[in-house]
Amino acid sequence: MFRRKVRDKNNDEKSKLYRLQMQKIMPSVHVKPNSIKAAGIVLGFVGIFIVWHYLRQSNERGTLGAELMPHLEVPHRRPGSLGPEEIDALLDRIISENKEFIDDDKKEGQLENQIHRLQGVYKSTGGLTFADGKFYLDGKPFRILSGAMHYFRVHHKQWKDRMSKMKACGLNTLETYVSWNLHERLPGEFDFGGNLDIRRYINLAHSLGLKVILRPGPYICSEWDFGGLPAWLLKDPNMKVRSNYPGYMQAVERFFNKLLPLVADQQYSKGGPIIGVQVENEFGSFSKEVAHLRFIKQLLIKNGITELLFTSDGWVRMEGGDRLGIANVPFYNESMPSLNFKDFIKGQQAVAQLRKISSEFPILVMEFWTGWFDHWGNRHSVSSVKEFAETLMWILSSGASVNLYMFHGGTNFGFMAGANWSPGTNYKPDVTSYDYISPISEAGDLTEKYHVTRKLIKKYVLEPEGLPDPPDPPIETSKAAYGTLPMRDMMTLDDMLPTLKKVTVDHPVSMEMLDINNGYGQNYGYILYRGHILHGRQLKFTTLPADRAQVIINGMEISVLDWKSTTNNLEINIPQKYLSAENTLDILVENHGRVNFAPFGTNILNTQRKGLFGDVELDGKPILKWNIFPLDFTDSIIERASQSGKWKPHIYGSHPATLCRAELNIPGDPADTFLSLQGWQKGIVLINGFNIGRYWNRGPQQTLYVPGPVLKSGINQILIFEQHVPGKQITFQSEPILNKLKEI
Repeated sequence: MFRRKVRDKNNDEKSKLYRLQMQKIMPSVHVKPNSIKAAGIVLGFVGIFIVWHYLRQSNERGTLGAELMPHLEVPHRRPGSLGPEEIDALLDRIISENKEFIDDDKKEGQLENQIHRLQGVYKSTGGLTFADGKFYLDGKPFRILSGAMHYFRVHHKQWKDRMSKMKACGLNTLETYVSWNLHERLPGEFDFGGNLDIRRYINLAHSLGLKVILRPGPYICSEWDFGGLPAWLLKDPNMKVRSNYPGYMQAVERFFNKLLPLVADQQYSKGGPIIGVQVENEFGSFSKEVAHLRFIKQLLIKNGITELLFTSDGWVRMEGGDRLGIANVPFYNESMPSLNFKDFIKGQQAVAQLRKISSEFPILVMEFWTGWFDHWGNRHSVSSVKEFAETLMWILSSGASVNLYMFHGGTNFGFMAGANWSPGTNYKPDVTSYDYISPISEAGDLTEKYHVTRKLIKKYVLEPEGLPDPPDPPIETSKAAYGTLPMRDMMTLDDMLPTLKKVTVDHPVSMEMLDINNGYGQNYGYILYRGHILHGRQLKFTTLPADRAQVIINGMEISVLDWKSTTNNLEINIPQKYLSAENTLDILVENHGRVNFAPFGTNILNTQRKGLFGDVELDGKPILKWNIFPLDFTDSIIERASQSGKWKPHIYGSHPATLCRAELNIPGDPADTFLSLQGWQKGIVLINGFNIGRYWNRGPQQTLYVPGPVLKSGINQILIFEQHVPGKQITFQSEPILNKLKEI
């Protein structure tokens, strides 16, 4: 492990303090009696990282100004804001400060821990094996230098560009999750084409000389709706996901029986690039049901998976303190454990614990978090290039293997962004951008972290092992500013209804319980509940809608309920001026994304149904008979709306829930661009039928990334579903805005 130099190392009192801190912070590390000096150095390093960690968190909360670390923080990352000379100077300083202690580590070994060898430790049967803490591929030493990129977050015509940039950074492996909820939108109906052609994706990586780590889930977390699980699972009122509940096991088996045979011949031992396959995902952070891990492993083997099997986990918050997830569900004799973390302190503790399990296991940081993601209404995440560089240098200099999560984040297109939740906190939906402040930006640009990573890989892996330098990175893709367009025409909610399916019920039901799609309900988007009422003074929701409900009477919005609403907000006084003899009550509910991560021991994943769940009352009496319209903007809905004769000239400031249309004429080859919706409030954008994702003026994301391949030469149709008041115009610009939070 590399440690920061402690300049005052001759001070006995400070050495004593360091030893006391070490006992509290890292009790698992056993410092030799004659290594007080080394302990002081380690603890000085730890202390400084604690300060950095505090500063980073404080900046995220907005309690410290960015001026405290102006050269480290990237509050909104623009490619090239640190130039090549500045990056070289930064790395030279980091290496110089820590060179003495990196050399010490090489002499003394990885950690001064007591090593325990397990009996019957897992052994790989694939091309990638391990022994004595090292990986071997075809019997030769091998370091995994991997980057995460998910095929479903990147347009398929841009896969090659992003992979080529990974290869040019010195990486030898690509890691990807598999999105079950996109591949099987309804039970037994599978899609592996276009952006979901995972076989083509893996073959492309192979053709570029990249190995592949496959993480098929079925649960993937990943800030993705429901952690990649299909929403139709929730049609079963007793569903228990990520367990050996029979209904869940049957669904997983059907999916794996379809997915795994498609990729089995792409394993390394069969001439393909896949060198490792993950068993579930961060399961120790969720449950102790080892039997479920065994079930997933058996399905992998049954469907022909023979390569190295592994689990991955980070730290779990539990009663009595944090605990490493791999210790919650000991599976060491059935797969290889790997680690997830972001900073040095947690990483050092995790490595120490893994080495105490067995010295046979190599250190693989399956998720070295390169940045972080954003929530609607929260400050944009910040990330220190210096902290990133120091932690990555420690990983590489210690001889460990690593997967940079994310190396290229991409975009949560459509309705697929997930959400976070933890006990005692509100629901927190994720933004559309999954830029992640990663080495390759959302739009494919090379950032400071990319150049830092490339230099560190050359210094600590390629040069020491006598390997050639990586190729030069591809030329950056161009970005276009197509300018400002006026909106052409619009369609009201009433005019849209004839293009939608209708379900009539006495009492409201959630979208998953609708009797559509062969009885498996609605997965994503919006759901409209329409009732008819006479005179009344007060509406009352018996339960809080999920996730965001607009209450509209006779086309006039009178209230909005969301996850921050309290029981006091469930009663709404009706403005009498909006009422007539007979009145139409519309409740438009937005599914803002299902929670994708469940803290240990919680049941939150099994409660992710969306819409209305109980009665809506008028002056104390339930409103009966509702017409329910699923508004999920499927291809068929978009086509029917586009061909409808109900379009009218666009009017600024019209009624809520409006579909608006514009046209963009591109004379030549299209390029990437960013759509700004200044003057609009909240909704989604579809371009040529492709759902770009959600926008919301609350921020921090204020522009939507539009991949060039979504556009075409000539006329491009732009549809905007605005939930509140539509704007006058839209603007296509060449720069993103990801860090502008609206003051509320």
